[in-house]
Amino acid sequence: MKVILRLSAKPDQVDELKRILTDLVRPTRKEPGCLSYEIFQNVADPCDFTFVEEWASDAALDAHWAAPHVQEALARGVPLLAAAPDDRRYQKIA
Repeated sequence: MKVILRLSAKPDQVDELKRILTDLVRPTRKEPGCLSYEIFQNVADPCDFTFVEEWASDAALDAHWAAPHVQEALARGVPLLAAAPDDRRYQKIA
């Protein structure tokens, strides 16, 4: 399963959100079922962050969302967002 998650930071919170997001990478990549986990920042709009993730199963992704490091990042990061997150799950069809 692929996940595309887009976040938009408040303009004055870009650097802080970027720190929080990059702190997620190392522990997340060690999680069972994490096949790929990358974060991108839009070159034209630094407020725009996109996660591209691949998980072995729905259960692995659900466990990720419940992990303490993710819960901590959510608590710290959500107040820094300019809009609600855009979280989409995809399954490969071809």
